[in-house]
Amino acid sequence: MVLAQLPRLHLSILKKQPLYLPTHFNLLPKPKPITFLFRPKSTITTTEPIPISHLPENDPHESPMDFSLDELFVPPETVFSFDEQHLKTRILKGSNIVLSNYARDAQVVEADFVKSSVRTEDCPNDGLPEFALVGRSNVGKSSLLNSLVRRKRLALTSKKPGKTQCINHFRVNNNWYLVDLPGYGYAAAPQELRTDWDKFTKDYFLKRSTLVSVFLLIDASIPAKKIDLEYASWLGQNQIPMTLIFTKCDKRKKKKNGGKRPEENVKDFQELIRGFFQTAPPWIMTSSVTNQGRDEILLHMAQLRNYWLKY
Repeated sequence: MVLAQLPRLHLSILKKQPLYLPTHFNLLPKPKPITFLFRPKSTITTTEPIPISHLPENDPHESPMDFSLDELFVPPETVFSFDEQHLKTRILKGSNIVLSNYARDAQVVEADFVKSSVRTEDCPNDGLPEFALVGRSNVGKSSLLNSLVRRKRLALTSKKPGKTQCINHFRVNNNWYLVDLPGYGYAAAPQELRTDWDKFTKDYFLKRSTLVSVFLLIDASIPAKKIDLEYASWLGQNQIPMTLIFTKCDKRKKKKNGGKRPEENVKDFQELIRGFFQTAPPWIMTSSVTNQGRDEILLHMAQLRNYWLKY
């Protein structure tokens, strides 16, 4: 099975009207349902799974997550066997993402802070591909960024949410960017600042031609939040490439997460948005404490990035 994508990796293709809730983004009137067809230029076939020796073995204590084929994210130009055992070896652990031949050069060798910008036009203009991290202000965005590059203080973390107020670019391996965006939904931030952050973040999403994918961070230790559903809906409505990153998946104490395990909260979130997307958005479970999902995110970024660079 091949799931087709639009050029520039438009991963989130609407099937129904998007969620239309009161939102910080002030959504425009509901658009008509959109259907796009895209025929890949070529097809890569593989008869054996791609070996990823550095990935950890499955934890025997973890609850397995079963998928139907329509719940999987299959990158473009990827053909895989329908054999159940073969398919399982191609799905990145703790995700719904099938590994493709584009997943190469994934490791981070070096990472450096480049600049902070308050306008999209002030961002680096060297044409390098980039991945933007965004989420609620206490979702663990900076901690995840530090985990990805194995640097404790590349992006400074704070006990006070809402510290990031600019578009912060970090150059990785001197050939692509991680972008730390302002958090949303922090009530203690002044209203005028919240409005400004939303405006220039929205402007960045809509105008940034080098954006490969937005990585929307969702706290998996608690039930789904309305504001996160709104954000996912807005990205889908505006055809912004999106990957869902579920954070804090190490937190398993029932009294702290509404009586549900992270896996259950992840599944619930998927159920809430499934009806609004024609193809399942890619998603990955992570923990900055245990580094769960680190390698999987880097492999996913690599295959999206390499496909983007090719076309």
